[in-house]
Amino acid sequence: MSSTTHTSTIGAIGAPSRRNTELALLAFAVVIPLFAYMNVGLALTGELPTGMLGYGMGLGLLAGVGHIVVRKFAAYADPLLLPLATLLNGLGLVIIWRLDQSEKLQQRKNFVEAAPNQLMYSAIGVALFVGVLLLLKDHRVLQRYTYISMVGALVLLLLPLVPGLGMNVFGAKIWIRVGGFSIQPGEFAKIVIAIFFAGYLMVKRDALALASRRFMGLYLPRGRDLGPIIVVWAMSILILVFETDLGTSLLFFGMFVVMLYVATERTSWIVFGLLMSAVGAVSVASFEPHVQQRVDAWLNPFSDSVIQNNSDQIAQSLMAFGSGGVLGTGLGQGHSDLIGFAANSDFILATFGEEMGLAGVMAILLIYGLIVERGVRTALAARDPFGKLLAIGLSGAFAIQVFVVAGGVMGLIPLTGMTMPFLAYGGSSVIANWALVGILLRISDTARRPAPSPAPNPDAEMTQVVRP
Repeated sequence: MSSTTHTSTIGAIGAPSRRNTELALLAFAVVIPLFAYMNVGLALTGELPTGMLGYGMGLGLLAGVGHIVVRKFAAYADPLLLPLATLLNGLGLVIIWRLDQSEKLQQRKNFVEAAPNQLMYSAIGVALFVGVLLLLKDHRVLQRYTYISMVGALVLLLLPLVPGLGMNVFGAKIWIRVGGFSIQPGEFAKIVIAIFFAGYLMVKRDALALASRRFMGLYLPRGRDLGPIIVVWAMSILILVFETDLGTSLLFFGMFVVMLYVATERTSWIVFGLLMSAVGAVSVASFEPHVQQRVDAWLNPFSDSVIQNNSDQIAQSLMAFGSGGVLGTGLGQGHSDLIGFAANSDFILATFGEEMGLAGVMAILLIYGLIVERGVRTALAARDPFGKLLAIGLSGAFAIQVFVVAGGVMGLIPLTGMTMPFLAYGGSSVIANWALVGILLRISDTARRPAPSPAPNPDAEMTQVVRP
């Protein structure tokens, strides 16, 4: 008689939490904007700015609160997302404060310092970020609200059309006014839309992946499956027509096409998406005056008609990029205030281009690229289809927004009226993007968290094999 002993094994040790790495990166994410703030003060007055200590403590406090919450409630989340978002937010605050010191902008009617408001919005954004991590224990809970998210997104997108609530700002109806505050619902709608698309495509992806015929090397989808993309395309066109909001229209449709491609792995959806977006944009531009004006300003930024219509921001932006050269004029030593009221919002990247040069702009775009890359990495690591689609949808929305804003400011595409995430002045944008980062961190934590070890089975600890 012989016996063999079997002992249950403990699960493999999972990935390290990397929270100390995040803390070290957060220190750099606070010091770098603080150093930039010091440089701006020295360039403008020759002295250290009086609010330097308060700014550093405020930004450090926001970063510290975010880190503590992540360490406690999302210990295995991606260690780079929070420092990267903090760095962009901090640099944006510095440039907004720098533009507040411009005598040209101070002479404008209804001038109000934007930096204190932006710091308040950043604090609200971090509070929402904390709330997401505290309340959203598992991102898969959001899947239950797929169709509720669709209704919520439609309500948010239609709010600017409500009489007495919506505001027409320079031809675009993308704002609402509530209690003295201006809110851009489209910034929050992109998150809600991503939740709906992720839930819908997870269920319908097999049907959407079927192809009926092949044409010029592309597998064409079945006619009945074109319905969803046609509906979303029509909705994006309606947004463009009634709200004259090119940015939200591109973001809305582009995010759906990206998520559709990821869900089905069909290149034909990308081709159809590009063709339909081009047809829709050209069609609307042919009869919508506001869109025509933006296209004219894009094609001929230095023409007399554009300047007479007070649409010379693109021309001033291009000159700001040109005068910055490779290394820039230095923080606080540019003239991007010539752009006017939108220098700290839509055109804030032009200020970076002039004062930090091509090198600085490339560094900013690299930080944005890292955020998108970490979001895509989170999607690849997610263990459930809904999490994969939601992470890729949020990352895609973030990437599309950066592209359309940077492209508009640099003259690559017409202006869209959107703002650079975290950098530009605007409460809706910074608050919504902090919530977006919070959801990505929750998905990342779930994906990287080690699986629980199986409980030992006392009955299986020892077995005896009796042989004759």
